[in-house]
Amino acid sequence: MSTPLKRIAFQTMGCKLNFSESSTLSREFIEHGYEKVDYRDKADIYIINTCSVTDNADKEARKLIRQAKRRNPNSSIAVIGCYAQLKSKDIANIEGVDLVLGSEEKFNLLEHIENINLDKNTMVKWSEIEHVHDFKPSYSFNERTRSYLKIQDGCDYTCTFCTIPLARGKSRSSTINETMKIAKKLALTGVKEIVITGVNIGDYGSYNGESLLELIREMDNLKNIDRIRLSSIEPNLLSDEIIEYCHLSQRFMPHYHIPLQSGSNKILKLMRRRYNTEIYRSLINKIKKLDGDTCIGVDVIVGFPGESDADFMKTYEFLLELDISYLHVFSYSERLNTDAYNFGSSVPKEKRLERSRMLHNLSNKKRDYFYNRYLNKKRKVLFETIKGGKLVGHTDNYVKVKIDPIPELVNSIKQTYLINNLGDSLFGKI
Repeated sequence: MSTPLKRIAFQTMGCKLNFSESSTLSREFIEHGYEKVDYRDKADIYIINTCSVTDNADKEARKLIRQAKRRNPNSSIAVIGCYAQLKSKDIANIEGVDLVLGSEEKFNLLEHIENINLDKNTMVKWSEIEHVHDFKPSYSFNERTRSYLKIQDGCDYTCTFCTIPLARGKSRSSTINETMKIAKKLALTGVKEIVITGVNIGDYGSYNGESLLELIREMDNLKNIDRIRLSSIEPNLLSDEIIEYCHLSQRFMPHYHIPLQSGSNKILKLMRRRYNTEIYRSLINKIKKLDGDTCIGVDVIVGFPGESDADFMKTYEFLLELDISYLHVFSYSERLNTDAYNFGSSVPKEKRLERSRMLHNLSNKKRDYFYNRYLNKKRKVLFETIKGGKLVGHTDNYVKVKIDPIPELVNSIKQTYLINNLGDSLFGKI
């Protein structure tokens, strides 16, 4: 009688970079005879790939650990990712956790899982972040028709609110040649779209004499891939050359996600950002002048220490006048070992919530305005999945579209007539 396969479940928090790494790790387990199941199912092993950008991410990680142990008291639980790097000792003291792996060791997850001894204390494998130098490529696959390709890791920036350099270390990447080997492999899997991701993708290749623009040019020649997108990119690293090249490309989509964080130059300086509002406005105008249909998403932080009502209103009015498509709004979260933690001048939580609510409302209005421009027009849509009784996909410029379900259209690109605004998406017909 054969031994049943061990069931393993992954839960991934945070950024698309984490998703690409979880996907790569899960494929390794499947190749070694494990059965991957949904995190909500009963599993023998639960892997939690954590984020630690906000305090909420920390709390969510703890909740997930408790849930997994309730599902199967006899399961093994491993915690990896940014929270594991920053708070390894704290996690090791959480009841039910068997394994904690820092940033360097998480890529040896399989080896460590197979050596877990449930009768012993929690195993912690952790290195000082200064000793983390290797770049481990990864990509997501089989989750959707879109694949997230990790091209870069770590960050050399010293933004005063951010723990990422502490969790992921210095900026690093592989060569264009090595990156293209993985991209070509991905192109043979049937995915239609690749999203280039990393912590700071604009810094790609800076330590080996290469650049993101050179990689973009190479990837533009990929066969069997219809669409390529850039994930979040710093405004000071999104060069005129990149914008102009992507504008002329048939594969690179008219869609950018460009963090702003604040519309007050005073706050940007306190954050130690590498641009001001004048530079940012010029960048947005440049993109829109080339192609008015380009979708632009923006990250904003509210309630940063020292942000007065006047500073916030500068942010609000700045965003109001910008031709952007949506916002990702974050309430400032105090993080240990960051410079901002010691600034003082804390903004009350209620005020942070109020400011966040105002920007979320503005984001909805921006998105509606952007979406409404495409009503009663046709746009090519890559259909991804059936959800909530509708077939869901995105246009080239990242308008979310739903149609009545036609299963055979999953992972296909179709010209779609857009006829109704549903709020979070447009309804269309083929």
